[in-house]
Amino acid sequence: MLETIHLSHYYGNFAAVIDLNLVIESGELFGFLGPNGAGKSTTMRMLAGLLRPTSGTALLAGKDLCKEPLAARRMVGFMPDELALYEKLTGSEFLRFIGGLYGLSDRRVADHSQSLLVMLGMDDKKDQVIQGYSHGMRQKIGLICALLHEPQILLMDEPLSGLDPRSARLVKDVLKSFCHNGGTVMLSTHTLEIAERMCDRVGIIDHGKLIAAGRIEDLRAQEHQATNASLEDLFLQLTGGQEIAEIANNLAETS
Repeated sequence: MLETIHLSHYYGNFAAVIDLNLVIESGELFGFLGPNGAGKSTTMRMLAGLLRPTSGTALLAGKDLCKEPLAARRMVGFMPDELALYEKLTGSEFLRFIGGLYGLSDRRVADHSQSLLVMLGMDDKKDQVIQGYSHGMRQKIGLICALLHEPQILLMDEPLSGLDPRSARLVKDVLKSFCHNGGTVMLSTHTLEIAERMCDRVGIIDHGKLIAAGRIEDLRAQEHQATNASLEDLFLQLTGGQEIAEIANNLAETS
C-alpha cells in the first residue's frame, strides 16, 4: 500500500532523510519512531506531497508520488503535528472548507463526517467556533479532516500528543477501525508504550537513516534482547540512548 524507494531529502547540505526504503502493507498500523530531528516529520511531509524529495520516490496505493503527484496525494490523509485551523470558522464550516478543497459536495461532507463526529464525541461541538476548542477537540477535528475524502492511507504525526486518556482511546479506536477496513496507517509518536500496544510493526529512524523495521518480537531477536524486553529498551539500544538511560538510573540511585 505504501512503499518508499531510495527516498531522500536534503536541506542544503544537511541530510534529513537518507535512502529510505520501506514497505507498509494494506491493513497495517505502522509505528514510525525516532529521536527528535531524526527525519520522521520530513518523511511524512514528503509522503503527503508537501515536500519534494531530493531523490527517490514513493508509491502510494500504486500511484507514483513524483510522476502522478495529484493522484498519489488523493490516496493520503495527513494529520501534521501542528494543525493549522481557521480559528473564526465553526467545526462544520471548516469541514465543508476542507471538503471543498477535495471537490466534495456539502452533502457528502455532511454524510461522511457525521459518523466520525459522533464517534469522537464532537457532534455537539461542530457548530462552535474553533477558536474556543480545546487541544483535544482540535486534534479530533484534524483527524476528521484527514479522513474526510476517504483516503486509503493515513499519515499521522504525533496524533495522540496532549490528549486525555478518553480522547486518546477514541482516536486509537478510529485508527484500528480504519486498518480493519483495509486502510493503512503510518503513525509517529514519542510515546513508546502506545506504539508497543497499538502497532503491528515499527520502524526506527535515526540521523535520517532507517536503522530497524519489523515486529517487536523480531527486533528483540535481532538485537539479542530478552523476550520481555520493552520497545523502550530496543529503542535506546538502537539509537544509542542506553548510556544516557544508565547515567540517569545511576543518578536516581545516588540521590
